[in-house]
Amino acid sequence: MRHLDSFEIQPTPPPAPNGVPRSAWSRSRRRASRWHRPYTVALLLLDFAAAVLASYISISLFEKATAGFTDADQDATWFHTVTYLLLPLGWLVVLWANGTYDRRYLGLGTDEFKRVIRAAVTVAASVSFLAFATKTDLSRLSVATALVGALVLILLARYQARFVLHLVRKRAGQAAHRMVLVGTLPECLEVYTAVTRSPAAGLVPVAIHITDGYAAARGMQTPIPVYAGRDVLALVREVGGDTIAVCGSASAEPGELRRLAWQLEGSGIDLVVAPQLTDIAGPRVHIRPIEGLPLLHVEEPTLSGLAWLVKNVIDRVAAAVGLIALIPVFIAIALAIRISDPGPVFFRQPRVGHEGRTFRVWKFRTMYVDAEDRLASLVDQNETDGMLFKIRKDPRVFPVGRFLRASSLDELPQLINVLWGEMSLVGPRPLPADDGDFLGDVRRRLLVRPGITGLWQVSGRSDLSWDEAVRLDLYYVDNWSLAYDLSILWRTIGVVVARKGAY
Repeated sequence: MRHLDSFEIQPTPPPAPNGVPRSAWSRSRRRASRWHRPYTVALLLLDFAAAVLASYISISLFEKATAGFTDADQDATWFHTVTYLLLPLGWLVVLWANGTYDRRYLGLGTDEFKRVIRAAVTVAASVSFLAFATKTDLSRLSVATALVGALVLILLARYQARFVLHLVRKRAGQAAHRMVLVGTLPECLEVYTAVTRSPAAGLVPVAIHITDGYAAARGMQTPIPVYAGRDVLALVREVGGDTIAVCGSASAEPGELRRLAWQLEGSGIDLVVAPQLTDIAGPRVHIRPIEGLPLLHVEEPTLSGLAWLVKNVIDRVAAAVGLIALIPVFIAIALAIRISDPGPVFFRQPRVGHEGRTFRVWKFRTMYVDAEDRLASLVDQNETDGMLFKIRKDPRVFPVGRFLRASSLDELPQLINVLWGEMSLVGPRPLPADDGDFLGDVRRRLLVRPGITGLWQVSGRSDLSWDEAVRLDLYYVDNWSLAYDLSILWRTIGVVVARKGAY
């Protein structure tokens, strides 16, 4: 990177403890950030135990099918060696070969789980080939149970391990990568904002090294120390970092990025490039090298096709089944509402949906019948920005209605909107139709049907600012997939139980 006269905008990090050389202190901090080593060992043990447990369950369920292998002592010894040792070790080898222990895929995203599934297919193919080659007569049902059981148990174990890792990162601030951001100050601050939105990601920026705009940067207040004119590798070692993130235009300097990569060889420091492609998910981004030049291709969002048709079919079927199954719940809620406040059970409000079409959303009424008349006197107490009106302790909400809101039961009638094709199970939240038109980025949300739940609901709901809610909804529109919908539905369960951001 370019270097001018060295200067420091923020004070340097705290000095090393008395009597400890700074170099030794920095080394200890770097070692502390290498969380993936003990985590990998834990995954190895969990995967091995899961494979052994799956084999034990299979043998217990199909004792008669495996009895022929355990009649003689020698056969029994060999059978148990294969079942409880060689097969689990085979799982570990294949899992390792598929990169499931690579720290780049641990702790975040779906790549880790995809690689586990790919490894399971490889194990199944290998077992089938070996059985055919050795002409071993195996019970297909017991083998299938062992393999599928191992896959399920490994996925569950890794999900729990990731849950513990996220808790450690959120509550203790440990088990994270310490990043030094390199680029102009605005670019670095944008990356800082993006990576710190989710503490569970385990990316902790600890310093910024700016490559341009030195005069403008002087005197600015920044969340982490800012440096310039320093050797980047020396700075990383000084602050105890283990990752360099090259931001925006800094990655475009011919030859500089390659030379930095050469410098980092053998240092144990990771190099990542953060281009200015915010809020675009991995499946839409592909690297296609041409004559040594890695070109970053960004695919169009998938808002049509077979997957979209499947989503619509799932929505209608799930809504129909849900409405039938929830009839007793609907009756109980209706009685509670009528007892609390005489008036209609349902509240219907015009909202803007797919392609700007207006529809009337179904909800259980949670406010007194004169709520609209009392709105004008409460406008100055609005606790949110943007287009919505929210008060944490809204006096217009009756007690039963407060419970319905906190538990999200008031949203259940929206299954009617889903059945009629006006809404989806998952999507951006429906916008009020008072304005009648939406400009700028907000209008992009109208490319898909609004949802009963969505990314904003599982990320904080009413606790989010308007800009953050819009950003999450746009992220969903641009990166939609069936797998993403299933992930949001699963996360919705935890959010509803915790009653997070519901008022």
